[in-house]
Amino acid sequence: MEARAVLPPQPRGEGKVKNDQGQRRNRRVLGDIGNQEVVRIAEAKHRPITRSYHAQLLANAQAEAEKKKNPIVAVVDDKVAVNRKHGTKKLAEAQKKAIDKPEPESIVVISSEGEKVKSVSGRKSRERSSRKEIKTLTAILTARSKVACGVTDKQDQIVNIDMGDENDDLAVAEYVDDIYKFYKLTEDESRVHDYMNSQPDINVKMRSILIDWLIDVHRRFELTPETLYLTINIVDRYLSKKIVSRRELQLVGMSSMLLACKYEESYCLQVDDLVCISDYAYPDTQILVMEKAILEKLEWYLTVPTPYVFLVRYVKASVAPDLEMENMVYFLAELGLMHYPTTILYCPSMIAAAAVFAAHCTLNKTPFWSETLKHYSGYSEEQILDCAKLLVEFHSAAAESKLKVVYGKYSCSDRGAVALVPPPKSLLARST
Repeated sequence: MEARAVLPPQPRGEGKVKNDQGQRRNRRVLGDIGNQEVVRIAEAKHRPITRSYHAQLLANAQAEAEKKKNPIVAVVDDKVAVNRKHGTKKLAEAQKKAIDKPEPESIVVISSEGEKVKSVSGRKSRERSSRKEIKTLTAILTARSKVACGVTDKQDQIVNIDMGDENDDLAVAEYVDDIYKFYKLTEDESRVHDYMNSQPDINVKMRSILIDWLIDVHRRFELTPETLYLTINIVDRYLSKKIVSRRELQLVGMSSMLLACKYEESYCLQVDDLVCISDYAYPDTQILVMEKAILEKLEWYLTVPTPYVFLVRYVKASVAPDLEMENMVYFLAELGLMHYPTTILYCPSMIAAAAVFAAHCTLNKTPFWSETLKHYSGYSEEQILDCAKLLVEFHSAAAESKLKVVYGKYSCSDRGAVALVPPPKSLLARST
């Protein structure tokens, strides 16, 4: 586009100056400046006032009076820019800013607390989550009903059982959850299948007799619980991989306990102690040979998650755990280990969870299965119910059983005599 010459402003009221044709052709150099034009101001025209024009003027006057009467509020950049005192001058400035910097579409939110009007930007409401939530009457009434009925968020009911162990280095509270997640992922690797069909010379009853005797040996030597559970795990895994004669079954149990002691105890059993307690049924050399055979068959794999590691965790997650609760849990868990179907049908973590649930039912400690236990075990009440009923059946039949080591062990006063507590009729009724 061609650039237009900008005319300097001229005083009002002057006419338009033009040169004659002759003067334009004969202008003097830098002398004649009479070629400037002065634009005349248009004269005002008087319009006759008609009825419609009179009505329009009246409406404009009424609107202007209404503006002066009410405060003028303009919202620019979330701030009040104009009020009634300053009038149209600041309003014009606010409108000019609004034109120069267009704002996105606004949403007006009315708060129920102070009935205040807030301008919330549509774009800002998507970028940040600080926008106040509008609560309807229905939502308020629903929340009040939940509080009145005792219905709260499940996440609020979960107790952090590791809160008190933050300063205990041995508790490793920082990554204890990861440890137990790993246990649950790897517990199936150490589980045994149904191996009794592959054992021509032994049966389920013989295995129960062996476990009952090992529990008695464990109690006499005052070994740790970890040793007992690892011993039973080694026995089952070896029997699932190797055919054993009836004559060697007790030898397998003794060598398995020797291995578990070396793995778990700070003070290991002597081989001569095992020879003596077995009434010299096997020489020490034979025990050591069987120990080596077991290690080779299991490929030296002894770091396995037994039910005991889960029992410790789930007892801690129980509602107000006490000594009576702990003894009842261990009593039911050992009854489960002594019976072959429990070991074959259920994984270690489920046996531990079922023992805790059955102990709650037996001692009538409510809730029987809390949100905290569900969170840390990963099992619902429905998932562990069948295993819990099986443990309660073993408890009900323990007093009349010929294998009374576990029942006698937990009938003593030093273990709270929890074996004498009657089993829960609710679970017995479900199992029948």
